Amino acid sequence: MTLGGRLVAWFPTAMIVLNFIVLGYFVTSPSIWTALLLVATLYLPPPIAFRIHDRFHPLKEGLTRLDAPDYSPWWAAHQFQLFYEAAPPLEYALRLVPGLYSMWLRLWGARVGYGVYWTPRVEIVDRPLMLIGNRVIFGHKVECYAHVTRRRAGQMHLLVKKVRIGNDCFIGAGSRLGPGATLSDGTILPALSDVHINETVQAPGEPDT
Repeated sequence: MTLGGRLVAWFPTAMIVLNFIVLGYFVTSPSIWTALLLVATLYLPPPIAFRIHDRFHPLKEGLTRLDAPDYSPWWAAHQFQLFYEAAPPLEYALRLVPGLYSMWLRLWGARVGYGVYWTPRVEIVDRPLMLIGNRVIFGHKVECYAHVTRRRAGQMHLLVKKVRIGNDCFIGAGSRLGPGATLSDGTILPALSDVHINETVQAPGEPDT
């Protein structure tokens, strides 16, 4: 791992320290302004850091070696998001306000349409790599992963590919979408479905492509 990779791995720790400092400030000086500062500290530094980082080291789709000596933009993106993987209730709360979680994903660089409904326990692992249409419904505990790693011939390979969901889709509870998964417009995915790597699911009545 490069020096940059080692340094960015400390980002989640820096977030914890920063939030404890601001929390202490709020406890000693409670006001609407320190409360807003605490909320801003919880949610804004990671996506802002990612967007700045992405300007210089763009997160790209494709197959790479995760254990190569080169710097991995995906590894950095993973570290920027790790704070929310460790504390999922922070994102659960966003889904209680209509439209707020969609705005949150757009802040990370995802494309999210209007009228998208999120149940609280949905898990989006690679926030910048989601392309979601209009009027999509996510069932309970749906999981979306835009990356996968695999060890082959002693090397750790990483595949990164966006998850694409068309308009008017319904994704049943407990379903899992892998990297490169594509749901065409109007797809109704039954509960506990798995859409595998680079798999396309057509809506009923649509011709295969």
